[in-house]
Amino acid sequence: MTAESADITEVAANTDVAELARTWAAGWAVSRRTPRPTELPWGVYLAVGRPERVGRHVLPEPSADVVRAAAASVETPYTWLEVPAEPSEVEPWLPADWAIDKEESGYLMAVGLRPAEPVAPDGYTASIETEDGVTFVRVHDGAGQLAAQGQMAVLGHATVVDRVVTQEAHRRRGLGGFVMRTLTDEALARGARIGVLGATPDGRALYETLGWHLSAPLTSCVYRP
Repeated sequence: MTAESADITEVAANTDVAELARTWAAGWAVSRRTPRPTELPWGVYLAVGRPERVGRHVLPEPSADVVRAAAASVETPYTWLEVPAEPSEVEPWLPADWAIDKEESGYLMAVGLRPAEPVAPDGYTASIETEDGVTFVRVHDGAGQLAAQGQMAVLGHATVVDRVVTQEAHRRRGLGGFVMRTLTDEALARGARIGVLGATPDGRALYETLGWHLSAPLTSCVYRP
């Protein structure tokens, strides 16, 4: 590892979790084309507008008082809190009618970006398209069918990676890693130095093989009165 690469890795590792959480929220809004995050005393609010996910409060600096204040502001069912802390720590802070959704909970991850030089697995081709600030990578098989995809939003020195998916019939062929490497090089070309994402448990395993590190658990809590 060169001195420059080591410096980039150290920047990502030492970036404050609160800053990463805010970056993730802002990039998620761009990627999903939702309204810009609204600043609130406890963090930011993302309006999602779906019946099962009306919106999500992201709490960059969680504590019992912060979680309770955010929860007390909620009147609409299926509003969520995203808390960068362990579920066991968050659960005692939740008032009645709130629950942790373990299936939705995941991990906040980051990486110092370095050139990845992606090579598509045999039989696959990639396309790259940027629209309204979001870069899409799509991988197709020899028949032209979509096999894998991912997207990102670059915000200054950081990129937020989102919706990395490999179709079931094409898994375990290196497509997820290829998508991530392609997004990495595209982000570097746009001036980003740090990558941020919210990972599922399955996704975490892939990202760790690519050098991403765990910054914090990301506990998802939902209001279901």
